[in-house]
Amino acid sequence: MTNANLFDLTGKIALVTGASRGIGESIARTFAAYGAHVIISSRKAEACEAVAAAIREAGGSAEAIACHIGEMAQIEAMFAAVANKHGRLDILVNNAATNPYFGPIVDTDLSSFQKTVDVNIRGYFFSCALGAKMMAKSGGGSIINVASVNGVIPGGMQGIYSITKAAVISMTQAFAKECAEAKVRVNALLPGATDTKFASALVHNEAVLNRLMPHVPMRRVAQPDEMAGAVLYLASDAASYTTGTCINVDGGYLIG
Repeated sequence: MTNANLFDLTGKIALVTGASRGIGESIARTFAAYGAHVIISSRKAEACEAVAAAIREAGGSAEAIACHIGEMAQIEAMFAAVANKHGRLDILVNNAATNPYFGPIVDTDLSSFQKTVDVNIRGYFFSCALGAKMMAKSGGGSIINVASVNGVIPGGMQGIYSITKAAVISMTQAFAKECAEAKVRVNALLPGATDTKFASALVHNEAVLNRLMPHVPMRRVAQPDEMAGAVLYLASDAASYTTGTCINVDGGYLIG
């Protein structure tokens, strides 16, 4: 393959969870622009279909599958639907996540703890497992887990969320090590503060921003589209020898 088409995804089947808005939507739109058939997934079917329709209207190829990543039966049904319709999966982006509790770690209630773990760890884990099995059967593929810089430096008042994102980093490395022989690459994206609805309580809070920005050399929050290029690289043949790595897209936060 020549350098001119290293990022070409033509003919690839890509599943992106949490793709109805924010980072996931930007990733899905980018994949479609580079030729992939993109499966848009999130909890609400209408929101998924809206993104899929917009991609089709722009000349891309997309469909929608509703799935709550916190529900095992829905995860299994989603992968079964992909297998039945397409017979394979080439790219998986685990992006759907939750962060229901913002407050002192010692006051984390059991319900918030369980919900965060179920979505951010269990959901990612079994999506990785099912995705990797499908990819192995068809000669390989690429899995990208969206973690967070909070998995490296825990965010204030975001204890259990940060813990789950640290688990995603370790999970990425574990799957990468065991799946490499099947030609399944597994990598992670570590976004910094990004202007999404998911992170609105942080990026639109002046007090929080005043504490955070001195630690971000670029002195601003990211836009969702700024995450998509790194994920495109990890999904494409340009990253054919890249597995088990984490790409920080954080404006320099982790080097602060």
